[in-house]
Amino acid sequence: MGRVPLNGGIITIDDIMVILCTTSPDESEPMAKYLIENGLAACVSVLPVQSYYCWKGVFCADQEHLIIAKTTKSRVDGAIEAIASVHSYNVPEIIALPVRTGHAPYLDWVRRETGRHS
Repeated sequence: MGRVPLNGGIITIDDIMVILCTTSPDESEPMAKYLIENGLAACVSVLPVQSYYCWKGVFCADQEHLIIAKTTKSRVDGAIEAIASVHSYNVPEIIALPVRTGHAPYLDWVRRETGRHS
């Protein structure tokens, strides 16, 4: 695990992931609760967003919720599978991104929260 000192803290750069997913507003809270209760994410933030896209050749503009789930590399596949299994969209946006730097105490908390369900 690569660690670099930063302002009195340690940043870890290889095991924390962030999952981004847009969903209908009525699905976001149950999805977040499921991820947290099952240890697939330590924290889920939900933001209202306006999404623009084309679906089957038609321009769409929808009010959605953006789910930002913080997890670990070891739990990311399970989290993606869980989201996909309950998501109502035909092709849901589910994107996982690596965290390159961060506040050490927070990253350690993410590890502890997701690790206690492993």
